[in-house]
Amino acid sequence: MKTWNAKPGEVDRKWWVVDATDQTLGRLATQVAVLLRGKHRPQFTPHVDTGDFVVVTNTDKLKMSGTKMENKKYYSRSRHFGSLKEKTAREWLGKDSTHLVREAVKGMLPKNKLGDGLITKLKPYGGGEHPHSAQKPSAYSL
Repeated sequence: MKTWNAKPGEVDRKWWVVDATDQTLGRLATQVAVLLRGKHRPQFTPHVDTGDFVVVTNTDKLKMSGTKMENKKYYSRSRHFGSLKEKTAREWLGKDSTHLVREAVKGMLPKNKLGDGLITKLKPYGGGEHPHSAQKPSAYSL
């Protein structure tokens, strides 16, 4: 008996809406990464994108445990000397809260071409509105 593997054209994708109000960032990111990767499906195949689209709303109302808002640093750099910049999680939450969700989920996905394709299916929004109502997304409770 041969092992069955999913093919990229056979995957039936769903759209999910996740409300991030008063959710801890890491716990939210693990659930979103599972949905994006497709690990919640019985057809999960590690080398094929079998995941769903995920819309995360209210990312500006996230929380972090402990003192991570002040102590957790996000670094960015260009390739010039002295270009290292750092921002705390609180600064990112005030400027662009979707960056926090995108970086947390991206760290939980594979570091290859598959992971690059999976992160494009994540659609985070700071407010409660999103433009994906035509796809008829289902609410996902954490």
